[in-house]
Amino acid sequence: MEMQKTFGDFHTILSEGEVWKIGGFPLQDGTFWSYREPDAVVIVRNGMLYVRAPLSRKHDKVQILDNAKHMYYSVEQVEVPETGEVSFELQIRARTQNTAPGDLYDGYVSLNLLDFSTGAALDFFAGNDKYASVYAVLPFPGVQVPPSDKTRYFCIFKEETNFNAREFNTYNITYNRGEDEVVFFVNGEEVRRERNVPIKFNRFTIALGIMTEKDLTPEGSVSVHGQTVIAEYSPVMVTIKE
Repeated sequence: MEMQKTFGDFHTILSEGEVWKIGGFPLQDGTFWSYREPDAVVIVRNGMLYVRAPLSRKHDKVQILDNAKHMYYSVEQVEVPETGEVSFELQIRARTQNTAPGDLYDGYVSLNLLDFSTGAALDFFAGNDKYASVYAVLPFPGVQVPPSDKTRYFCIFKEETNFNAREFNTYNITYNRGEDEVVFFVNGEEVRRERNVPIKFNRFTIALGIMTEKDLTPEGSVSVHGQTVIAEYSPVMVTIKE
């Protein structure tokens, strides 16, 4: 049995909480850290979402809060089938200004599949001249990650340049819970396969983001220095095969 659902409806992007909402995390002091750049320009046209954001947001103490600058979460979560597979596919174009040449992590566009029941994430990061597939279990604020006798928290990046730089590319992440396997595709070609995934993904929040990934220093954040990231996203097609 195959079922498809599209996560788009970007014309509702200002009605936060309807189809998409601004991402972020509740903090211990009772406030909420929003992934929202105050000067982001958001355009919806021909069913596509365009976001141009001069980067300004930073957090000096929590890495995950420093990384994402502007991000939308899907309001609805995608339940993972016990057997069979679920795939997520969309087109992304990424262009950046004033980012360090050759340094993907100085500013990029992201597709993030976030499982807040386990702290796990599957991502694509697209920059000006390269992209990365990402496979991670992270200490999200307020999320209880199950104990493990193996490495509990990790983030494995794999960088590639075999894509159409500064143009639209088709990204697909397919997860098979029964086989404990994740496959990443770019423009229909398999670029990475992770076997023996150590955790079971339960449900995914789809996130569309503008991010950096710069390690915090003893002096705090070093992720913002005048960069601008221009992101364009198509709707996300979710296919569940049971």
